[in-house]
Amino acid sequence: MKKRLVVIGNGMAGMKCIEEIVGLNKDLYEITVIGAEPRPNYNRIELSKVLQGGTSFADIILHDWTWYEQNKIKLYTGEKVTRIRRKKKEIETSSGMKLSYDDLLIATGSSAYIPPIPGSDLEGVIAFRSMDDCQVMMDYAQNYKKAIVIGGGLLGLEAARGLLNLGMDTEVIHNAAYLMNRQLDPMSAGLLQEELESQGMKFRLGQQTVQIMGDSRVKGIRLANGNKLTADLIVFAVGIRPNVEVAQDSGIAVSRGIIVDDYLQTNDKHIYAVGECAEHGGICYGLVAPLYDQARVLARKLCQLETEAYKGSIPYSKLKVSGVDLFSVGEIGPEIDIAVQEYDRLQYKYKKVTMRNGMLQGAILYGDTVESQTLLNYIKRQANVEELSTSNSGSTNGNRMESLVAAMPAGETVCACNQVTKSAIIKAIEKDGLKTADEVKQKTKASGSCGGCRPMMEALLSVTLAGCTASEAGAENDIEPDVSICSCMSIGQEQLRQHIAELGADTHDAVRRSLGLDLDSSCPTCEAAISYYLNVSQYSSMRKPFTTHLDTFSEYIHWCKEQIVPSPIHTAAAEQGDSIFGVLLHDVAIQACPAGYEIYVGGHAMHPVKEGQLVCLTETKEEAIDTARFCVELYSREGLFNEKCWEWVDRLGISSIREQVMEQRNERLEFV
Repeated sequence: MKKRLVVIGNGMAGMKCIEEIVGLNKDLYEITVIGAEPRPNYNRIELSKVLQGGTSFADIILHDWTWYEQNKIKLYTGEKVTRIRRKKKEIETSSGMKLSYDDLLIATGSSAYIPPIPGSDLEGVIAFRSMDDCQVMMDYAQNYKKAIVIGGGLLGLEAARGLLNLGMDTEVIHNAAYLMNRQLDPMSAGLLQEELESQGMKFRLGQQTVQIMGDSRVKGIRLANGNKLTADLIVFAVGIRPNVEVAQDSGIAVSRGIIVDDYLQTNDKHIYAVGECAEHGGICYGLVAPLYDQARVLARKLCQLETEAYKGSIPYSKLKVSGVDLFSVGEIGPEIDIAVQEYDRLQYKYKKVTMRNGMLQGAILYGDTVESQTLLNYIKRQANVEELSTSNSGSTNGNRMESLVAAMPAGETVCACNQVTKSAIIKAIEKDGLKTADEVKQKTKASGSCGGCRPMMEALLSVTLAGCTASEAGAENDIEPDVSICSCMSIGQEQLRQHIAELGADTHDAVRRSLGLDLDSSCPTCEAAISYYLNVSQYSSMRKPFTTHLDTFSEYIHWCKEQIVPSPIHTAAAEQGDSIFGVLLHDVAIQACPAGYEIYVGGHAMHPVKEGQLVCLTETKEEAIDTARFCVELYSREGLFNEKCWEWVDRLGISSIREQVMEQRNERLEFV
């Protein structure tokens, strides 16, 4: 029987975890989700776009009703879990419903903090946190004209911009000396304030609200300096509080959030927490990328798969306000050294990069955020300051972005939230004929969460449609682009492979003749390449159904060594209990685990050592062997001559390989 997994919370972090579990092993759990809101899972980060116009609620839904049905997930909306009975392994909801669980996932998120100042309970005082809050603002805008937003951080400014779009006169009250003081420095904050004031926003900085005035409904506020301001609507955006009450009442360890270890497990081995309600290493994260990092680790943990421990994340911010390009990441305070600081007053551009002991630690970009993803990748791996480049500073943003994406290694991450690489995006564009950014988003999920990588993804789409192929885009470890194979011929490897496949030739001389090459000359390079692609073409056309399973891994390994592949491959397999680490340093590996068998590709033991990447999980050894064989066949068909298996994986992207393997498994194709 399937294990029972109950999820408390229907938000982004919890459903990302469930989405990953369904992809890894959809038959492991019977999943039930309890959501407090009467809606399917939606993207809270995009609420500001709903307020600012041009985006509807339907546009920000991440998992619609049919997704739950298709994946056989029971969803209860408008329900709140009121009690966890740990000894009975049971939860109870506000309507009296009781559900038993084997594993429990708490993903209750957080609530907007409204300080307990006099008048905070009056009608017309709200927070900006949910779709309901957006609806209240839109309703108020039809009847009232004056709004005050308390809080000049990221969320407060996005709320204020939305209220302006709704036609309300909007003023922001902030208790710090400058806006977004946690993400910006005074210089960048000053530029931001000038821009927002030009859009009609008003500010009172360094001010504290001490009272909200009114009888039954709000009429205004009083500041600590005695000034009184009139208002019809007060919106608080001064921070969030993790929703931990139900966990705390059940005896689960709680500090600010629900305390979890590196695998998102609480002090109860059957209960996990993820997202804004979880506290890891003393930190509660409130941005989507860290929450998705947690969800991926937890999904593998729940599926009983080997996984790297979650060691924390580097949060970054992008302000989603029309007319403002702003990016901030890492440490940017006055106590850290400055590596680069540039200010262009005429164009309202500002760039600051920080370092410690020569290693990059943080960055602020204002007015030109083209380099944001590049800097984020540098800071994540604490790159040496010498890697920092300020080239192309005089180019237009579009040209600079296209230059940056063209120069990026293929394995570099474009979408940090969903871990989508450059090579995966290019492969999807070429394979599926994608033409628009929305099609790329739908296929790869790049820009599908916070949306901050959208400009980079659009530039990559433009570069690819302009004729830059996946091989021409480059790859990690300096894989060569598709240039001519040798001086004898003017075409590259991809073109030669396609030419031989279309020609249908079965002899070496026939291929050379079709290319106009001298039959009497002998060039080792082109001879070897033609022989390889000719054999692959014949091999593919002579495939025979494979109807019996191999009984041992040793027979599988022997089979691999006899295949026509771009470069000799090394395979390994381990039964349950064996060490996984040596196994993963091979081109193709099978690893037994409690849930079945894992198939990995693309590992190597050369310096620097690189572990293989997970392709999929199978229930039986026979399915694992067949899947591994298909990976080898795929490598033989799509790999370039002399291209190592790990180079092939980096060039195509593991997502593309995984997709083809899953298609094969779903369609039950037979192997060679």
